Amino acid sequence: MVGIVGRLGIYPMVRLSLAARRILAYLALRGQPVARGVVSADLWPDVVDDIGRANLRRALWHVPRGWVDAVGDELLLAAENDLARARRVAGRALNGEPLTFDEITLLSNDILPGWHEEWVLPAQDAFHLLRVQALEAACRTMAASGTYALATQAGAAAIAAEPLRESAAEALITAHLAQRNRYEAAQCFRTLAKRLHDELGVAPDPALTKRLVGIDLDRLAS
Repeated sequence: MVGIVGRLGIYPMVRLSLAARRILAYLALRGQPVARGVVSADLWPDVVDDIGRANLRRALWHVPRGWVDAVGDELLLAAENDLARARRVAGRALNGEPLTFDEITLLSNDILPGWHEEWVLPAQDAFHLLRVQALEAACRTMAASGTYALATQAGAAAIAAEPLRESAAEALITAHLAQRNRYEAAQCFRTLAKRLHDELGVAPDPALTKRLVGIDLDRLAS
């Protein structure tokens, strides 16, 4: 098992060189066969092709047997990875299905945080957006079905990922109000309003503000 959601994890735990760990992370991220020349060029972009391919061969020697399949000139991760599961979970949420607590926890993490290599960045951005959208959708779905505890967990995770995302705040506020937790709803709104003011110099969308009609926000702030 290769885990790249949250951080790189190899299970069962084995001692691997940095190069071998990068290969496993790379192939887990790609999720499909990749030509050796592409792998070496992406992982060692600052060296000539022959040296990059030599680096790749040396690194593969340190990968546990059976974890990487070689099909002709292509490499494919043979071990399971958590990114594929996270994408399936996100797809279910976007289709209006509820999530479990463990699934919400899975979607509360980005891919390989702290990694800044060129081959990682586009996938990081794409998955970040996917998981935020999925968490927000799950919040709405479960609030509508009365599963308030999990709805608020999903909404809070979406806001933690994107603190300025008004639609995520609206979903969480809706969940709080459905549970008649007006204080939590107001606190969520006030936090969003402060962040929008400080970062962008704007106020929350008027439609969202109307959701809090009848709640004395100034009094709650005191």
